[in-house]
Amino acid sequence: MSAFLLSGEPAIHRRMRRVIRFALGTVLVACAVGCRAGDTSTGDQADATHRATIDLTRDDYGVAVVPGAAQRIVSLNPTTTEILFALGVGDRIVGRSRWDQWPEAARRVPALGDAIRPSVEQVLAARPDLVLLYASGDNRAAAAALGGAGITVVALRVDRIADFERCVRVLGALTGRDEAARAAVDSVRRSLASVRVAMQGAPRPSVFLHVWDNPLMAIGGGSFLSELVDIAGGRNVYADRPEPSPQVSFEDLVRRDPDAILAGPLEVTRLAADARWQALRAVQQGRVLAYDTALVARPSMRLGEAARSLARLLHPGAVLP
Repeated sequence: MSAFLLSGEPAIHRRMRRVIRFALGTVLVACAVGCRAGDTSTGDQADATHRATIDLTRDDYGVAVVPGAAQRIVSLNPTTTEILFALGVGDRIVGRSRWDQWPEAARRVPALGDAIRPSVEQVLAARPDLVLLYASGDNRAAAAALGGAGITVVALRVDRIADFERCVRVLGALTGRDEAARAAVDSVRRSLASVRVAMQGAPRPSVFLHVWDNPLMAIGGGSFLSELVDIAGGRNVYADRPEPSPQVSFEDLVRRDPDAILAGPLEVTRLAADARWQALRAVQQGRVLAYDTALVARPSMRLGEAARSLARLLHPGAVLP
């Protein structure tokens, strides 16, 4: 995990943050986008720099990535599972986490339990030659145990869209599908670019992306979700926070006064009915908007579709590709 955790914060909060980041795909790109709306040239340059410096030769634990053609893969990350199917090697997946639900074919792959602190015994029983993990501190012990058993382990984190791009390219190298990986990256870039172009010149409402209530957590500028809001013609009120999911105060949120709030479907009704949240203009005006968490909440091959769905929420009636 990247160092967005607060020093001295209770262990339960640290654990919760890790689970939230994984559930959001928090981790873990495209036609590069900046986190700050209204300054696209600066944002694009920053993202281009990020892409230029990403390392395709090592994973996020610093372990060398050796190109090959893995045949039996355990993928314990919804993002990597989806990418493998997109690359045409879904039939090589012999195990997944219980969170890996898309595409539909993924549900037919045996589920091996959790993706955070997975059961090493269950993974070994699947006889993989490659295991893909989410690069959390909680997964280092499993990575070490599996590596010690002679299995290739690659741990990847996908916070930004550029990280997703890198993930696609790394998986292409690991499975002998480099050309398919390049095509997949180009496809995602084009789909995101088409939404960005369509939303140029549209008003840019300020947006709060709700993550968690206790403590209150937001999506920050270090997340692909902030980038998607930017592409969709919005402006994340916490884009100035570099973390993917910073803890914020309710008082600061009121001060920032977003035009709209984006939340999961289960949270929209609760927030709208909570007396405390009535202090926000967006709640008063009925601008608490439910987004499709299955589509938007994790980086995937459907990033363009996710940006399009957010654009429709923020700009009803907009003409989109």
